[in-house]
Amino acid sequence: MRTEVWFYSHNKIHEVEHENVGVEGAHKSELVAEAGTRKLVRFARRRYREHPARRVAKWERKELAARANLDFQKIAKEHPELTSNPLSRMAQKWKLKRQYARQARQAAKQGTRAAKKTAATAGTLTKRAVQAAARHPVFVLIIVVLFLLFYILSAFSSLIPMLGSSLANAISGTSYASADSDLLGADEDYAALENDLKQKIANIEYTHSGYDEYRYNVDEIGHNPYELASYLSAKYHSYTRSGIQGELGEVFEAQHELTLTEEVEIRYRTETSTDTDGNETSEEVPYEYYILHVTLKNRTLPAVVNTRLTMEQKEIYSVMQELKGNKPHLWEGIYTGGGTGTEPGYQIPGEALSDPSFATLIGEAEKYLGYPYVWGGSSPSTSFDCSGFVCWVFSNSGVHNLPRTTAQGIYNQCARVSPADAKPGDIIFFTGTYDSGVPVSHVGIYVGNNMMIHCGNPIQYASTGTSYWQQHFYAFGRLSGN
Repeated sequence: MRTEVWFYSHNKIHEVEHENVGVEGAHKSELVAEAGTRKLVRFARRRYREHPARRVAKWERKELAARANLDFQKIAKEHPELTSNPLSRMAQKWKLKRQYARQARQAAKQGTRAAKKTAATAGTLTKRAVQAAARHPVFVLIIVVLFLLFYILSAFSSLIPMLGSSLANAISGTSYASADSDLLGADEDYAALENDLKQKIANIEYTHSGYDEYRYNVDEIGHNPYELASYLSAKYHSYTRSGIQGELGEVFEAQHELTLTEEVEIRYRTETSTDTDGNETSEEVPYEYYILHVTLKNRTLPAVVNTRLTMEQKEIYSVMQELKGNKPHLWEGIYTGGGTGTEPGYQIPGEALSDPSFATLIGEAEKYLGYPYVWGGSSPSTSFDCSGFVCWVFSNSGVHNLPRTTAQGIYNQCARVSPADAKPGDIIFFTGTYDSGVPVSHVGIYVGNNMMIHCGNPIQYASTGTSYWQQHFYAFGRLSGN
């Protein structure tokens, strides 16, 4: 574009320059100046491009001079007569420089000839390879396929160790790293702390005697061994039984809160007195009635450990808990009696479902048939334990608002019912199914005909007439308004 504009402008000037000598002279001067400028620009560009080559040549000359000086010094030591006068020294150095320059030129020529020969050979080989491929296309195709197969197999063989290593790391990262003896021992020590607490509560009436009444509101005491092992493994990775005692004590204290509260009620009793004439009079006399409230709050192990782990440790804890540390054999059957008297596929008689309240209750309960037993669980997202299941079903069916509590806590809210008067929708309680520290240790929903739905392992229908459940039967109870 600039060239076209330049030609156009100069042609216009050329058309009129013959009419004016001044214009013609100025135009000629301008053309000479432009030509000189272009030559100067080309010279500057060429000098700029050749600058690296000039620097190399300069350093080569310096190298030749240095080598010549070095060799001259060596020769001078052997032939001192060469240093006798300046002319001899200059002649010898000049001779060495010419010799090195000649060697450098010969080396460059040989390199050029070798490069040309290599290029010619490569071209010949390429041409012959193309001709051979044209004559034998099937053979070439087979070679290409074999090469591709070799490449794929090589890549796959290198991938297998990587996959194996990744799989091993994944299994290792979700497994309990501690020895089984330490895992079991730490859990036994935590259970010992729980047993001490149960014994302390059981002896309250002896250690705090003199009260007219003792009222207990005690949460269930116990833990899921896998929750404890997953917590300790997430926090310490590998631990020993002796090295973890302090941590066990801190977690236990954070999980349980036992309070004893004294209450004094003013009550009245009727006292009868006889005067001298034999007349009896009665009056209401106030007196103090002493009550000791025994309250145990169990925050549950998951709630406690959640505050003692980092975000990364929480993720590890969650995965280990889900996979049971890849050691599900350690605490098999942590819930006993769950499968006793199981009645798969049990159908409730139609007459029992004629009660709308019971039909609603059992409709909610049957949603969770087959859910596993999870210690401390109280919702579908976590699954349930026995008391968590009963509380959830009554509250979410709308039959009765029953906040989360233990089996003993549910019993404390019920009116006791005789076995003869028990009806579908009542609650059935059991004792001694495990060492709970309180009378009631298990609970289910009675559905009539000596059957119950309860959270065993898993949630299921079971017959209450088996020897196991008859041996542990405690009472029937009914919530107010039901």
